[in-house]
Amino acid sequence: MRKWLPLLAISLSTFMLLVDLTIVSVAAPAIADGLHSSFAALQWTVDLYVLVLAALMMAAGSISDLLGQRRVFVAGLVIFAVASLACGMAPNTAVLIAARGVQGLGAAAMYATNAALLGSTYTGRDRSVAFGVWGAANGAAAAAGPILGGLLTEHVGWRAIFLVNLPVAAVAALIAILAIAESRGSTGGRVDLPGTAMFTLATTLVVYGLIRAGEDGWTDPVTIGALLAGAAAAAAFLLLERGRTNPMIDLSLFRQPSFSALMLAGAVLTASAFANLVFVSLWAQSVLGLSPMAAGLALTPLAAVAFVVAGAGGRLLHNIAPRHSIGWGLLLVGAGTLLGMLLGPDSGWTVLLPSLCLTGLGVGLASPALASAALAAVPPHRTGMANAAMNTFRQLGYAIALPLFATVAAEHAGRVLADSGSFPNPDAAAKNLTGGGYPDLLAHTSTGTQHAIEHVLRSAYAAGLDGIFLLSGITALVAGGAVLGLVRSPTRSEQPPALDAVAARGRHG
Repeated sequence: MRKWLPLLAISLSTFMLLVDLTIVSVAAPAIADGLHSSFAALQWTVDLYVLVLAALMMAAGSISDLLGQRRVFVAGLVIFAVASLACGMAPNTAVLIAARGVQGLGAAAMYATNAALLGSTYTGRDRSVAFGVWGAANGAAAAAGPILGGLLTEHVGWRAIFLVNLPVAAVAALIAILAIAESRGSTGGRVDLPGTAMFTLATTLVVYGLIRAGEDGWTDPVTIGALLAGAAAAAAFLLLERGRTNPMIDLSLFRQPSFSALMLAGAVLTASAFANLVFVSLWAQSVLGLSPMAAGLALTPLAAVAFVVAGAGGRLLHNIAPRHSIGWGLLLVGAGTLLGMLLGPDSGWTVLLPSLCLTGLGVGLASPALASAALAAVPPHRTGMANAAMNTFRQLGYAIALPLFATVAAEHAGRVLADSGSFPNPDAAAKNLTGGGYPDLLAHTSTGTQHAIEHVLRSAYAAGLDGIFLLSGITALVAGGAVLGLVRSPTRSEQPPALDAVAARGRHG
């Protein structure tokens, strides 16, 4: 049993950091109430975590080559635990947001070293078992996030969703120190600090601009300035990477249609399948009046179906070209999210069951093949970079989609409220509504008109969700078509052994 202790530590860390991506969605109304926060501010509790995780993952991998994978992994656990304590004790939203950013730093250190540590610890059949269990931990995290978030929020309090990380991190760190051998890559540990800094600046400015657009509109000078500055920083990042001998990402890889389409697929998969769940959870709790626990359970069909399909698909689809499982998976995600448009003003949560299950089927087909397909699309000496790039794009898709969906929901809901003539400031009411303010808006209406206003508000929220589902569905369908049309199926001789390729970075660089 001792030989599986490293796998336990690594799987615990992966489960913990991925749960923290989704656990906040169910707890968002309770956090907003407890800290007297706006939904726009709460977006940063999700977005800053994901942004830091995505922006620093490649740099963390390079640092681990220099200092050692185990050392960086344990440091990530410690940072994550301390930041989780700060989140759980946060007296206000600003402290919570800052602590979530530090959590992202710890998560990047853990996630960047997970595959390398597994590869350097296990060989042969044991390695296949280890990566299979690790992959299952990834899937289980998606299913457990909403349930765990609802359970803790309802029965303990929202602060518990962060404090629960402390014992998990302590156990994982202790096992790592006692049972995992140190390993290093041979890349020289060169870290692209200018590229990392510019990439972080560009993504943060773009996300800030999108959040600002949801609050103050697209014509707001600050919105325009942030988006233009983000575009300028992105251009500077591209220029920096072109001129470096050891770039954060080799831009020549994007000249290959297969690689570009796969990066798009990674970003769109998380954006289309998961980012909308934040707004579905707010709808379930504020409009339907479900408890946090019930709202979490309502979201689990997607993750549960994805978990089962991904587990079975690894055996059943072994000889199927990855472009088919990824492409058709994205098409199913697109069809599933479009089914969400069946939701109406008088719908209950069960109307979303077909949507969640079909989307979960698509996620289960597409997600496991993304990593191996990205590795197969690049030369062997770029497999570590391709793996990090895929993880980065998947997180960025979520980070960018969240504020964009908030803007779309508010705009669609605002049109319904404006047409009703019941609200003097329909735009402000729409932002309040789609941010979970349905009970407040209803409470401020007179008893005689409450039934009519209730129907208007429910119709407006349904319209907002329809806008999100429509954008998610179309984007996933386009990405699925791009994968089927652009990703080339490599010949057997060209296919690198995916697990060995990722693991090699942990031993040989």
